[in-house]
Amino acid sequence: MPFIPHTQQDTEEMLSTIGVANIENLFDEIPDTLRHANIEAIPSGITEMELTRLMKERAKRDGGMTCFIGAGAYEHHIPAAVWEIASRGEFLTAYTPYQAEASQGTLQLLYEYQTMMASLMGLDVSNASLYDGASALAEAVLMAVRANKFSKSQRVLMPRTVHPFYREVVATIVGQQNIELIEVPFDLASGCTSMEALKKISGDITALIIPQPNFFGVLEDVDALTDWAHAQKALVIAVVNPLAMSLLKAPGHWGSNGADIACGEGQPLGVPLASGGPYYGFLCCKQDIVRQLPGRIVGRTVDQEGKEGFVLTLQAREQHIRRAKATSNICTNQGLLVTASTIYMSLLGPEGLRLSAIACHQNTCLFREKLKKVEGVKKIFSGAFFHEIVLQFSQPVDNVLEELAKFNIQGGYAISQFYSELENCLLVCVTETKTEFDMDEYVAKLQIVLRHLNSTEKKAALNCEEGN
Repeated sequence: MPFIPHTQQDTEEMLSTIGVANIENLFDEIPDTLRHANIEAIPSGITEMELTRLMKERAKRDGGMTCFIGAGAYEHHIPAAVWEIASRGEFLTAYTPYQAEASQGTLQLLYEYQTMMASLMGLDVSNASLYDGASALAEAVLMAVRANKFSKSQRVLMPRTVHPFYREVVATIVGQQNIELIEVPFDLASGCTSMEALKKISGDITALIIPQPNFFGVLEDVDALTDWAHAQKALVIAVVNPLAMSLLKAPGHWGSNGADIACGEGQPLGVPLASGGPYYGFLCCKQDIVRQLPGRIVGRTVDQEGKEGFVLTLQAREQHIRRAKATSNICTNQGLLVTASTIYMSLLGPEGLRLSAIACHQNTCLFREKLKKVEGVKKIFSGAFFHEIVLQFSQPVDNVLEELAKFNIQGGYAISQFYSELENCLLVCVTETKTEFDMDEYVAKLQIVLRHLNSTEKKAALNCEEGN
């Protein structure tokens, strides 16, 4: 709602009604030293026009850098209509519909979101979203432990190819609940989860987590991994990029029986990069374990007059009926971001999503070919990829990123901080937003940077020899 200031008459009528002489008397409990504190560092008020000019000047300082960073947050084209609609007053402050019968518009939107996400994942049911992709994976682990009646060990296999931040969040959330997270190494040649290492793990296993694509951008052998897990009577948790699922095999179709749970980060579906968030997590599952799904599910029904209506059909929270047996108390559905994703998926449709994913992959293939002519750079994993690849440099990667930034290029994400065996490696992402000109600029500036760093290194070595 637009801001409407009170008139002087409004203020006087309010004060008269409550029996107070003036506005200042409403704050008499605040010590005078605080009410008249020295605020010299805070500038005086300015006009709207002056503020607009100031913000434009500040915005120019960002430099408009070309972004080749991915690592879980991706720059995609978002049609203007998405946020034009999502920013309407009806949606802008959307929140959990506690009074469901009065929230038909919100419920209908969540129902449509659930329908599209379940279809995209090839599974039966979707909830109405969670906080973010990392916490969604943690909830999926908790859900699998509750749902797997064959397993008593609470041992969950966590491949190192899962996003490092996701692994940290999961460990934090489930670590105090007697759930054991067992790390599974990856193959240094392909960049995929090692099947050999997996087969050496014996005993009762509750669940296996399968990323697709994995953190390195590599595509895992999801069919083999899924069938192996089910042969051990373990549930399969898919943590996936939702846009990639419009092109790749959906989790519900992996292996002979499909993944049991699918989760991930919804940001690629119409949510812009915004200095780290906010984002939202999605969570889908098979029908037979739906009672273990955290959060809420919106359903469609008809009333006594035969009119269509939308209702909350699952909200097993502890303050309602299940008490100690309740699933996690997910008390927000990130409504605004889910709204944007619903509009985004509706506008693009299945074919539009697929074409966007294809454009991402084709651009990455083109970029990989262009990089082949850069001396001192190599792609290190042989596995198939989606829209991210890992590059290894002959120079310290932090220096490379620092120099590229001088050309207004965000060159990628350094991953050796999480993988010591991948020294001087950079995770680079290319989406449909990158043009061939952008790629050529990256390659050209990278060559300049590497020549400069090589030259600096040689001079330093020469000076060292002369000093000796």
